Amino acid sequence: MKKNSKIIKFFTESNKAFTLISILLGFFIGGLILWLSGFNPFRAYQIIINGIFSKPTYISYTIIRATPLILTGLSVAFAFRTGLFNIGAEGQFIIGSAAALAGYYINLPAILLIPVVIFIAIFFSGLWGAIAGLLKSKYGIHEVISTIMLNWIALYLQNYFTSIKGFAKPNSEATKYIYDNAKITFLDNWKHTDQGIEWLKNHQLLKDILRTPANFGIFIAILCAILVWVILNKTTLGYKLRAVGFNKEAARYGGINIEKYTIISMFISGSLAGLAGGLHVMGVSHNITILSAMEGYGFDGIAVALIGNNAAFGTIWAGFLFGALKYGGTKIQPFMGAPSEIISIMIGTIVFFISMPNIIKISLNKILKKNKKRGDNAQ
Repeated sequence: MKKNSKIIKFFTESNKAFTLISILLGFFIGGLILWLSGFNPFRAYQIIINGIFSKPTYISYTIIRATPLILTGLSVAFAFRTGLFNIGAEGQFIIGSAAALAGYYINLPAILLIPVVIFIAIFFSGLWGAIAGLLKSKYGIHEVISTIMLNWIALYLQNYFTSIKGFAKPNSEATKYIYDNAKITFLDNWKHTDQGIEWLKNHQLLKDILRTPANFGIFIAILCAILVWVILNKTTLGYKLRAVGFNKEAARYGGINIEKYTIISMFISGSLAGLAGGLHVMGVSHNITILSAMEGYGFDGIAVALIGNNAAFGTIWAGFLFGALKYGGTKIQPFMGAPSEIISIMIGTIVFFISMPNIIKISLNKILKKNKKRGDNAQ
């Protein structure tokens, strides 16, 4: 009994435990819905797992899916940790994507062009995020409202520029492709040469990985997570940003310029989401197209941040989980006819329970009390 009580206490006091329970509940409810719809949930989850891990190609695509989610999750988490709600990661992602087209208009050696394009994507998306920070600090406009509006402005601005001469590819609803020097895809040119094709014939593992748009983006995303952790926990800037997030009036009393650090926070948050967009263009799509609706990476980043407890390293694991479910979940429709939308239901359930930890805490406390009563009666 005492051992069970200790376990329950751990689950009632640990944020990581709440996340784990929420994930399990998400899988349970997803399985329940599949069962009620006439599908075998165990078979569905087996297909999802196989669709993630059974082939190197699948693992590669999972990592590719996870990369922008980690960065947009970091973007949202960074803002949350500094007392701001950045609902505009989607728009900042779009601005970063559009800015990465500098890889077509600037032609330099790869060792120079790649950092330049990344810097441009970070800078312009950071400015886009800073607009919301400026509106809040100067005019009191809540960042939730301004960032939602800026999402739509970014979408239609991108569509406008994609359609005008000088940006658009002739007879197409897409832009021209960036130079090869601006791409971060692994061995993108070499693997299509005669030498590359012949060499890969004898290396099946690498062939399976390189047939996908595998790129350096995941390493940059992990490096950014480390950088965010260092900034927030080991620097004066991070201390001031967190102080503003915890208690604005106390921070102001301590001599911190609230308005300045609000803008800085939104700039950094926006630049992380924009970096996700830039890396997506440089590593996967290599151009942008006219969109009828938003792609959703920024909105998914909100869920990633919540699942990762708004922690820098937590968003890495949450991004991989989210990316794996998003990619592996697409396999259940062709293999067993189950709707792939069940994955969205699972993710929504996970976020639902994470956002209301008191439900889990109250339930577990009731179990704890019952265990105590049973133990007392046994004595």
